[in-house]
Formats: sequence, C-alpha cells, structure tokens
Amino acid sequence: MAMFQYAARTAQGQMVNGAMEAGSQGLVIKQLREKGLIPTLIEEGGSAATTRQQRAKSGRVRLDDLVVFSRQFATMIRAGLPLIEVLNILSEQAEKATLKQVLKQIEHDVEAGASLTEALQKHPRIFSNFFISMVKAGEAAGMLASILDQIAGYLEKLASLQRKIRSAIMYPAVVATVALCITVFLLIAVVPVFEDIFDSIDGELPVPTKVVMLMSYAVREHFLIVVGTLAVSLVVMWQWKKTPTGRRFIDRLKLRLPIFGPLLLKVSISKFSRTLSTLIRSGVNILSALDIVAATAGNSIVEDAIAKTRISIQSGESICKPLADSNIFPPMVTRMIDVGERVGSLESMLAKVADFYEDQVDSTVAGLTSLIEPLLIVFLGVVIGFIVIAMFMPLFKMIEYVK
Repeated sequence: MAMFQYAARTAQGQMVNGAMEAGSQGLVIKQLREKGLIPTLIEEGGSAATTRQQRAKSGRVRLDDLVVFSRQFATMIRAGLPLIEVLNILSEQAEKATLKQVLKQIEHDVEAGASLTEALQKHPRIFSNFFISMVKAGEAAGMLASILDQIAGYLEKLASLQRKIRSAIMYPAVVATVALCITVFLLIAVVPVFEDIFDSIDGELPVPTKVVMLMSYAVREHFLIVVGTLAVSLVVMWQWKKTPTGRRFIDRLKLRLPIFGPLLLKVSISKFSRTLSTLIRSGVNILSALDIVAATAGNSIVEDAIAKTRISIQSGESICKPLADSNIFPPMVTRMIDVGERVGSLESMLAKVADFYEDQVDSTVAGLTSLIEPLLIVFLGVVIGFIVIAMFMPLFKMIEYVK
C-alpha cells in the first residue's frame, strides 16, 4: 500500500485536496469517483498542491501564455461555467508562476465584488490597455466569450509577427557578434606576433598595418578603458532613448534604415490596422480605440500620427486626412481607410489592410533572409581580410627587398 496525494473537484466545482492510502493509482481514482469527486491530479508521495507549485514555470508572461489563457477562458465561459470557477481553474492550471499568482488575486477581487475589468486593471504589467478595453466591451455587451476569442486571435497574429521580426534580426546579430569576437581575438593574440617581426624591418610601415597595430595596442593595453567607454556610451544612449527627444530620434532613424526600415514600417502599419479593427469590431469607442492604438504603436512617429488623427476626429474631420499628411502611411492604406469610413465598414477595411501587410512582412522577411546572408559573409570577409592583408603587407615588402 502506498500513500497518494490527490486534488479533485466536487460536483459543484469546488477543489478538494487530500491524501489516500491505496494499492495503485487506479484504486485511488475509483474511490474518489465513488465519493462523487472528479480527480484532477494524483501524485504518489508529496503533496499535490506542492507538486503543482513546483512545476509552475518562472519567468515573464508572454503573448503565447495570454493566447492560451484567452482561449481557455472563452471556452469555459461559453460552456456556462461561473466566472469565479473559471478563474479558479485557470489559476490552478497556469504554467507560469507569475500568471498563477495574478489569476488567484483576480479571483479574490472578483469574489469581493469587483468586475473582471476592475480586477484586470490592477495588473497592467500582464494585461495591456488593449486587453482590458476589449474585456470591458465584452462585459458591457454580454459577449465576453466572443471577445476573448477575438483577443486570442489578435494576440496570435501579434506573436507571429514578433517571431518573424526576431528571426529576421537574430541571424545578422549572431554573425555580427561572431565577427566581433574573431576580430578581438586577432587583435589580442595574432597581431602581437607580427609586431615582433615588424620591429626588425627598416622603413615605414603601410598605413593599414599601422591602423591595425594601433587598434591591437588599444585593445590589449586599454581593454578595460575601451570596454568601460563602450558600456558608458550604451548606458547614456539607453537613458537618452527614454527621453521624448531621444525616442523620437531613434524611432525616426529606425524607419529610415536602408534594409530594416521598410520592414519595421510594414510591421507598424499591420499592427495599427489589426489593433484598430479588432477594437472597433468589439464596440470600443473610436476615440478610446485610437488612444489604445497609439499607446501600443511601438514607434513614437506612428504614435504622433495617430494622436493627430484623434484630434482630427474630435474636430469633426475624417480619419484618413491626418494619416495621409503624416507621410508615414502609404496612399493605399489611407485610401482604403477613406473608403471604409465612407461606406461604414472601417473595421473590415482595416482587417484587409492588416492581412495585406502581414503577407508583405512574410515576403520581406523571406527576402531579407536570402539577401542578408551573402552580405554578412562579405562583411565578415572584409573585416577579417583587412586585418590579415594589413599584417602581410610589410612581409610582401621584405620579399621584394630580398629579390
């Protein structure tokens, strides 16, 4: 006979934890069912609750976690389960410890009489303004399950978009890091060997050789100063980026980058269109929707254009004119928004714009992957080749003198 710890649910949906001595796990399940309990977890030895807590993953709650949460939430609400019970189930099966703790707090707040929207608002680091506004509209319209499905669909597309951007940036970042490491190794370990040889050479060294030797000396003799200067520069840049002026400068520079600028612009347009379409379809007021879209734009230049659009609407004007005046949104986007606004199908037209630009992001990322690889190989060859050639140029001169 072994001791089993179990967690089970009553017919009323309440969770029960306990221990039972039995010959096998199957006998435990049988005895629990005879008592009218539905087993959810059975563990031999330690406490089931402790085991679940130990299995909970640490780390930040990501979009994928919120997608799963929204889908499960919608399914249980649609099945007719009470809100408190749904929150209890979701908190118990949440994989991330942070999300588990937040959901327990939300369950407690709802039990105390708060609305779901009010409970979510206490956790802005987990649930964005978009998420909270959508839930608020769903509660007001009595369409919470449908709204949660829309949230999950939106977050899935957003997560997919972010993965594509990361995949486009990751490869050049890795190659650049490798190139930097190889360069530092050559400057520290290889170049000093040649310096001993050059000391015996009469005459002036070539300029490229002098440049490489100077870089090697700076890295070897003043390594901490070089690293410290770079670290301080990065910190200063990071702090400056947090200021309105710095953020605007960096965001404008991003959109003007030769290769990644057009890609980032397409991502911004896709995100703007998808978010605004989802909010309007859910019944969120257009002014509130634009506030949320601006806050989630991710680029201050796009954010400024959206803010001007909001002011324009408050003054009785259309949406498309300030967007067109910003010189950020292409004519196709503003024309489609104009048509959608005039025929009363703005959310449908925005969804089509989002679909189009998501496809554009797919094709752009695929093109960049094939384009960046040879460019990075050339870059790596030029950097390493410059150092190697600079080191061998004086040796070539020695061979000429010998002849």
